[in-house]
Amino acid sequence: MIRLFIIVFLFISGGYSYAQEVTETNDVIQSESTVTSEGLMKTTIVSPPPSAISPQISASGSDLCTVGISGAVQTQILGISGGKTVRDMNCERLKAAKLMYDLGMKVAAVSVMCGDERVKIAMANSGTYCPIDGKIGDEAKLAWQMKSVQDQISDEQKNLVERMFDEKGETKIGLGVIISTLFFLLLL
Repeated sequence: MIRLFIIVFLFISGGYSYAQEVTETNDVIQSESTVTSEGLMKTTIVSPPPSAISPQISASGSDLCTVGISGAVQTQILGISGGKTVRDMNCERLKAAKLMYDLGMKVAAVSVMCGDERVKIAMANSGTYCPIDGKIGDEAKLAWQMKSVQDQISDEQKNLVERMFDEKGETKIGLGVIISTLFFLLLL
């Protein structure tokens, strides 16, 4: 019974609180406008400059000893791009030496590494010489010393003209001046 009383009360009070009186008003808004325009329309299209894009040369993630090099040049008229791969000889030497070492050919691996002058100097400084002609240890040390003596003798035995051209650039320039002067005198 209390529920019914509450519902009737809300129904009656809700009707009074939202009821409004309707009044009639006539609001009229009038406006007039005239738009006149004269002019010239010009459209300019600005496009980006042409671009030369260098190719992507990638050897990463592969077991290759190559390095990619690419480049591009662009002017207002012409664009050129190109690229190539370059072999890394030191990388190839390291891989070959590792493969030989893994196959049990340790002397051959050291011999391959001695193809690098820095390794050869480091081995000599440590008292362990690079293998030469199948010789290792003290025999290799003696063979390398004999080879250096033979190289010195062959350098000393060069003939006179070769030594003149192998020495300083001033000697070459002086010799060139003498020869050109003799040739000029010959033409007179």
